[in-house]
Amino acid sequence: MPPESPSHATDRLDDDDYPAYTMGRAAEMIGATPGFLRAIGEARLITPLRSEGGHRRYSRYQLRIAARARELVDGGTPIDAACRIVILEDQLEEALRLNEALRRPAAGGGRADS
Repeated sequence: MPPESPSHATDRLDDDDYPAYTMGRAAEMIGATPGFLRAIGEARLITPLRSEGGHRRYSRYQLRIAARARELVDGGTPIDAACRIVILEDQLEEALRLNEALRRPAAGGGRADS
């Protein structure tokens, strides 16, 4: 397989979903332990990709989700409940984004017969 061009590699690092971070680095970035990342993986909050060697890799999007779960757990919320809350928050955000996208075309156009 040929090496990636520098611009292509940079584009991938700008991708929010690109699994660029190892478990150790990811845990360090969110101020958690690798065990916490494993626990939220077992709770199915996030599913890290695996490298060819089988090591977990996390994306920036997954780290934001994990950081939010950590905030809740640090505040006393049990990990299973924290994971469910984060899932619901993420679903709500997506629904609001879709709702806004659906409203935009309707707001700009009017009916021809009114």
